[in-house]
Amino acid sequence: MAPASSAAEILARAKAVAPLLRERAAEIERERRLPADVVEMLRGTGVFRMGFGRSWGGPELSSMEQTEVIEALSYGDAAAGWCAMIGSDSGLYAQFLDESVAKEMFTSLDMVTAGLLFPTGRAELVPGGYRLTGRWQFGSGITHADWVISGAFIYRDGQPEPGPDGDPHDSKLFIVPSADVEVIDTWHSTGLAGSGSCDYTITDVFVPESRTVTFDAVRNGAGPLAQPEVHMRNMPGVPLGVARAALDHVREIAATRVSPVTGAMADDYRTQVTIADCEADLAATRHAVYAAMRRQHDVLAAGGTLEDLTPNERAALPLSRRHAFRTARSIVARLYDLLQTTSIYQRSPMDRWLRDTNTMCQHIVAQDRILQSAGAYLLGGKPSFALSLGITGATGR
Repeated sequence: MAPASSAAEILARAKAVAPLLRERAAEIERERRLPADVVEMLRGTGVFRMGFGRSWGGPELSSMEQTEVIEALSYGDAAAGWCAMIGSDSGLYAQFLDESVAKEMFTSLDMVTAGLLFPTGRAELVPGGYRLTGRWQFGSGITHADWVISGAFIYRDGQPEPGPDGDPHDSKLFIVPSADVEVIDTWHSTGLAGSGSCDYTITDVFVPESRTVTFDAVRNGAGPLAQPEVHMRNMPGVPLGVARAALDHVREIAATRVSPVTGAMADDYRTQVTIADCEADLAATRHAVYAAMRRQHDVLAAGGTLEDLTPNERAALPLSRRHAFRTARSIVARLYDLLQTTSIYQRSPMDRWLRDTNTMCQHIVAQDRILQSAGAYLLGGKPSFALSLGITGATGR
């Protein structure tokens, strides 16, 4: 099958494989990682190449189009959607590398990148680069990754290296081949079990300066995708896809279920109110996510910068993202309660969706740190996670 070359084609392929992912969901969860053929199924949709620019021969999907693809895959299985979302960052990271280096690394547009961006490792300055050592958590998709990107603090002769912006201890992101990484099988989780988000270690690996990244330095590209927070934008696709799947599942049940005691479920007042309330919440939340991204895209595509957004528009980006995660969890919980004892069995997708949405809500993008950051920004204070607003000087994912 020829590689997908447009947003419409990638989205169509993602929608086509969603039922197959739903059929494999129990297996994916049991294996605690994506089976190799499922990874290839995802690769065949074109999801991993969607961030590469047209100058590379890539489809260069907008952030809105990327999010739609992640929604479609997450509708099939949350863990598969999560891994697709993480793995599709390869083309986005490429913009923060020199073009010649990026093209040497990404010999195929369908290569997968995984890793944790928080600086929990140690990078010692040496001639030409760094010696990287450390242990990182939450390496979603790392069991099938081609490249691993990791945050680390920089040391010179064993002492903390100050940053150029006055930070007492500088940090960067370091990209190494997956062959230089040891995966530690720690991923026994409540939800997103199939994401393979294991711990991993890197021990005294040389990383040339050319394979280091900071989000304040775009080296290769321009436009809406060449921005410091671009890797966070399509994340709401996962909770939005799961919430849509849960609503469709319950509506299908309600259309046919008849109780000898209470009658048709579709005629039940509680059922009607719950479904309508959840549909309203999903519609409003989804609109907020896409409206915030669309406004950002329009400004950047016209040659503007993030500074050209109003404070409210800029804060809407991380706030709508967080709200999508929290609202999806609320929707799934209400539908779980609506189905009552039917939901409690592992054979019910409601059981998995409840655990998946609870787990994904523990990610930083769904936490109160986002509220603090947006609130501080709106009030002229100091955001604790500035990168969520596209303000460089902090990293995280």
